[in-house]
Amino acid sequence: MSQWMKYYFYVKNLALVAENEEGQSLAEYGLILALVAVVSIAAVTALGTQISDYLNTLKDAFGG
Repeated sequence: MSQWMKYYFYVKNLALVAENEEGQSLAEYGLILALVAVVSIAAVTALGTQISDYLNTLKDAFGG
């Protein structure tokens, strides 16, 4: 199962649990946290090699 599918099912199950209105705000925070995690993973995956190359360039420039 792909990582995206795991996140999809996690968010979907969290939404089902959140039907109880007493914990509604907690569920909303959970959904926001899950969304931030997905966006962060996607950004690091997409930009990981570019960031690594940039940091290596800085290291070489400072004689590291």
